[in-house]
Amino acid sequence: MNKKITFLCITCFLLMLTSKDYACTTFLISGKYTADGKPILFKNRDSDQKQNSLAFFNDGRYKYIALVSGEEDWNKSVWGGYNEAGFAIINSNAYNNNIGDTSKFKNQEGLIMKLALQKCISLKDFEKLLDSLPKPMGLNANFGVIDAYGGAAFYETGNYDFKKYDVNDKAIAPNGFLVRTNHSMRGDLTKGYGFCRYNTAIDTLSVLLAEKKISPQFLFNSISRNLTHSLTKTDLWANIPKERNIPEFKFYIDYITRESTVAAIMIIGAKDYKHSKDAMMWTILGFPLASVAIPTWISGGSNLPKTVTMDEKFCSPICRAALKFKEECFPITYDKGGNYINLSVVINQQNNGYMQLLQPVEKEIFEKANLLIDELEKDKKTGKDIQSFYAWIDQYLSEAYKTQFNYNLFNN
Repeated sequence: MNKKITFLCITCFLLMLTSKDYACTTFLISGKYTADGKPILFKNRDSDQKQNSLAFFNDGRYKYIALVSGEEDWNKSVWGGYNEAGFAIINSNAYNNNIGDTSKFKNQEGLIMKLALQKCISLKDFEKLLDSLPKPMGLNANFGVIDAYGGAAFYETGNYDFKKYDVNDKAIAPNGFLVRTNHSMRGDLTKGYGFCRYNTAIDTLSVLLAEKKISPQFLFNSISRNLTHSLTKTDLWANIPKERNIPEFKFYIDYITRESTVAAIMIIGAKDYKHSKDAMMWTILGFPLASVAIPTWISGGSNLPKTVTMDEKFCSPICRAALKFKEECFPITYDKGGNYINLSVVINQQNNGYMQLLQPVEKEIFEKANLLIDELEKDKKTGKDIQSFYAWIDQYLSEAYKTQFNYNLFNN
C-alpha cells in the first residue's frame, strides 16, 4: 500500500481505540484464478446482532439461502447469500460514499440484498435494480456480487449512484481478486475505516494465490482465523501461551476477526450457467475462532442442517455454542474489556484451545463435503444425498461437542 493508505491505517487504528463500529471484511476472487473455474465471494460479518442463522427462502422469483440476524423481523433483511440461478451477493459498510449528504434515509442494505436474491440472475440485473430504486437509496456500502456467467464485481454504492469495480478487469484487479472493508476506494479515504484489515487481507490473499492454496478450508483458516496485524506486524502465533488455564491477554483491535465478528460466509459460485445448481455456501456462525464451517446447497432443499437453523429464540445451535465459548475468549465485560482477548483459550502449547480442538472436527466436515461435492457435480448424488449429509452433520457435531466440551448442542 502507498504511504497515504499506511498513514490512514495508523489514524483509523487510533480511532478504533475510542469508537466501536460494526464492520465487515469482504473479498471476491475471479473464477479465472481458481483451479475449478468457480468464483468465490466472502464476507466476515461484524455486527451488534450476535445471533446469526441460515434460512432458506422461497418468497421471490428464485429460491435462495441467506445469512439472517436473530430478531423478530429476521425475514425482512439478509446479510449475504446466493440463489438458485447462481447469483450471489454480500456487503460491507463503506462510510465514505455519502460525504456531505444530509439524507436521513439509510440502512437499507439488508433489504436490497434480499430483493436482489429474489429477482436477480446476473450483474446486469443487479445494476438495473440499483438504477430503478428511488433516490436516495439509503445505501452506503460495498456490494460484492458474482453470477453464473463469469461476472464478479464490487459496487461501491451511495444514496444516488454506484461505481463498478470488475474483478475480471486486469487493470483493476491484476491478481484476480478484490478486497473491501469499510471504505470505498472512490470516496474520501480519510473518512473510511478498516484499512488495517484491508491490508492484512490483501497480503494474505496474495500469498495464497501465489501458492495456489485457494480452497474454502485454506481461506477460512487464513482469513477468518488470521491472527496477524498488518500495521503492528504482530503475529499471535509467534509466542502462544503455555497452558489453557493460565490466562494470557493480548491487545486485540482491528484483526480481521474481531470481538464484534458474528459470522463468516463463503459462496462458491458456478463455473458457468449450465452448472448453476453446483453453487453452494460455507458458513461459520457465532465467532470464527470458536466455531466450525458448515456447507449448504439450495439443491438440497429447504430443510437445512438443524445446527445452522434458527430456533424459537432466534438463534441456531452452532451459533449459541460459539457465543458461549466466546465468553471465555473475552471474559472482561467492563471498561474496554472487549479490546483484550484471552489467547490461552483460543490457542496454546497444550493444543487444547478452541481453535485447536475444533480444527479436526471441521476437517472431517470438509473431507466428507468435498467427496459429496465431487459426486454431485458428476450427477452421481442428488438432493436426497445432501439431506443425508445434513443429518450426518447434525449427529456428528452433536457427538463431537459432547465429547470435546461436554456441551449439548441441541439442548442449551
